[in-house]
Amino acid sequence: MIAIRRDDLSGEQVRALLALHLEGMHASSPPGTVHALDLSGLKAPEVTVWTAWRGGALSGVGALKALGGGAGEIKSMRTHPDHLRKGVAAALLEHIIGEAHNRGYRRLSLETGGGPAFEPALALYRKRGFADGPAFGGYRPSVFNQFLHMDL
Repeated sequence: MIAIRRDDLSGEQVRALLALHLEGMHASSPPGTVHALDLSGLKAPEVTVWTAWRGGALSGVGALKALGGGAGEIKSMRTHPDHLRKGVAAALLEHIIGEAHNRGYRRLSLETGGGPAFEPALALYRKRGFADGPAFGGYRPSVFNQFLHMDL
């Protein structure tokens, strides 16, 4: 069973997973194409962060950023390496989509990269109904960056 709870980012395990996320994004992306939020960005008032737990172990993290105008953006989705392919990302994604519905959002979007490192995440988002679309929220399109959207 996966328990998902709102997180204040004060825990050592959560901070370590977020640091791993940022390292992975930079290692898998060309310079200037990483838009992952650092700890201070995730603490912004318009961002809500949740962590997923399995048997007391941190298994993942994900966030929802309010964009205004009935839109939200998925940020910082990452599964802990010890919990890959166990449904953690899908559970977090469903939780975030549910929260977006509860907030009355009409659209949920995300920005991510391309290439082999990003394929599992892209497959998950597309399977859940996200579709490729235009850049949003101040992002600039590039050959590497991809933008996905879901109308709610």
